[in-house]
Amino acid sequence: MRILFLGDVMGRAGRAAVTAHLSQLRQDWRLDFVVVNGENATSGMGLSTDHAKLLLDAGADVVTLGDHAFDQKDMLGFIEKEPRIIRPLNYSKAAPGAGARVFTAPGGRKVLVAQVLGQVFMKRPFDDPFSALDATLRQYPMGGQVQASLIDVHCEATSEKMAMGHFCDGRASIVVGTHTHIPTADAMILPGGTAYLSDAGMCGDYNSVIGMEKTEPLRRFITGMPKARFTPATESATLSGLYVETDDRTGKATRVEMIRQGGRLAQAGPT
Repeated sequence: MRILFLGDVMGRAGRAAVTAHLSQLRQDWRLDFVVVNGENATSGMGLSTDHAKLLLDAGADVVTLGDHAFDQKDMLGFIEKEPRIIRPLNYSKAAPGAGARVFTAPGGRKVLVAQVLGQVFMKRPFDDPFSALDATLRQYPMGGQVQASLIDVHCEATSEKMAMGHFCDGRASIVVGTHTHIPTADAMILPGGTAYLSDAGMCGDYNSVIGMEKTEPLRRFITGMPKARFTPATESATLSGLYVETDDRTGKATRVEMIRQGGRLAQAGPT
């Protein structure tokens, strides 16, 4: 299976890049399944109903969220109606929606998509992501219940993401980090056959401070005093993420490539 994961969509620039390019990438790379993190697609804070529909219409099979999952209040109701939206698995049990679901790819192949939130350096205490994910991976083993599985690990600390990668090695096809908006350079296939990347980066304008227009973040760093709200940067965006090929029989990754398309970053992708 050919699977594409795109990192945090950041504001208008990120949405525009996804809508402009994802359909063509699906065709050019003959993609079977696409997962997009939409956590910051609406003004950099959460995902609205309209913008969720936009990402799905643009070619995403599944949209994952994160710690800003319900910053846009209409998502509280929409996530109950739209199964293609996944919120973190270790959110409160009272939260609407689901943190893991199985989807159908072309040919009837089954793909598990799950998301967990990290605990290190995060502002709010969340349930243990390791035990939450362990139960899901036991329920949907690769080569049995599903032909592939993708885990979105929404964390601040690269150490926690890497620990999750090793925890899932051989049990998931892909473990990919999100949240920091900066792509790391450690794409690899772990010894057990799991494709891993500490952070996919963002789909947004990199002439910024993690996707935000530079003036206010710089002021706060220099003076320690806020003056205005952060606003997403609006120049040309880079689509950042991970491309993985998997073996349908075992679910293990056979190829992994970092993705950078458009915008300011050096370009990368499958050839």
